[in-house]
Amino acid sequence: MLRGVARGAKDTFTLLLARSQYCNPGLKFLSLRTEAPNRSFLTHSTYTTDTKAREENKKTIESLYRLSVDVKKIRRLKEWVLLQEVAYAQEVAGILQEMGADETAVANILERCPEAILRSPAEINAQRALWQLVCQNEKQLIKLIEQFPESFFTTGYHENQKANILFFQELGLKNNIITRFLTSAPSIFYSPVEKNKKVIETLQRNYLSLGGSDANMKIWILKLLSQNPFILLNTSTAIQENLEFLQKSDFSDQEVLQLLSKLKGFIFQLTPTTMQKSMLFSKNVFKCSDQELKELVLKCPALLYYSVPILEERLGGLLKEGISIAQIRETPMVLELTTQIVQYRIKKLSALGYNVKSGSLESLNGTKKDFEVNYGKIQSKKERPMFNPVAPLNTQD
Repeated sequence: MLRGVARGAKDTFTLLLARSQYCNPGLKFLSLRTEAPNRSFLTHSTYTTDTKAREENKKTIESLYRLSVDVKKIRRLKEWVLLQEVAYAQEVAGILQEMGADETAVANILERCPEAILRSPAEINAQRALWQLVCQNEKQLIKLIEQFPESFFTTGYHENQKANILFFQELGLKNNIITRFLTSAPSIFYSPVEKNKKVIETLQRNYLSLGGSDANMKIWILKLLSQNPFILLNTSTAIQENLEFLQKSDFSDQEVLQLLSKLKGFIFQLTPTTMQKSMLFSKNVFKCSDQELKELVLKCPALLYYSVPILEERLGGLLKEGISIAQIRETPMVLELTTQIVQYRIKKLSALGYNVKSGSLESLNGTKKDFEVNYGKIQSKKERPMFNPVAPLNTQD
């Protein structure tokens, strides 16, 4: 289906999956944000940063003091803001107060994001109107600004932001999901809406070609986006290349869909080269056939997702604890955990007399909540009395 599709030149997109990959793909959000293209108008590169040659703007300092802002904090962290000849401290504070922010909230916002005072009233009001498209009321809006001031005061790409908000609404995403995107993944709004539409169309086309149904396609797309909005920062070419790689690795269409769902779309942030290296590493470590490797990857997509250095580190950590390759192969999901988490869990289990070297690694697996449940069961079993103290004993006179 996807085989034979022409392969285009791969975009040099650098956002994806950052330098250190954590144990849970869902945790990549922060990494992705740090790797995003530097499009924020909050970066101070457009302002004068020569703090030695410039004097602070006295009017700005006085305005901030009147607003009970900790000027020393700003001076320590972002002194360059105080050097700018044009600033709108009083005006910005006035707009925030109009939206319902009290004096303490205004001071906190300006301390966390002092660059806000460099935005003009017109820019802030335009951003205010934009966010009101998805906020229930100004009470919710000011709460979001308090929590994520930098996202709100990034006032560039206004037309793109508006067009993308409307597109996401038409697509069926709820406003609470869109507000989450605005605060945690603002970079996806900076691209032209046509680019985001093209990525969505590519996903839809491939979902159907892999055997997905029309009835489930919308649900699948919306779930994928809500789990990983940064998928929109990929190119359609990159998406196509990765899907083709999986098919050439003998994964069936249904299995590819399964991997997409398990990895929440993060698979598109890899490259065929990195996936091939990770699979080859696992094949050599576990000494398995191609078919056995495929079964391991389906059981534990982390073998496909994590880079060789990360897999090496986690494997080495397990071996140092006395765990065998055979045990890891039986329960490969343990490689989804960082070495630190594994060491902590082994220590807790050992305190109960549980020997992971001879027992199942299932007790180590899962989320923190999963582990605590398993730990509780082992603890209860250990503390359970050998006999029921209230049961009558059968004795003879």
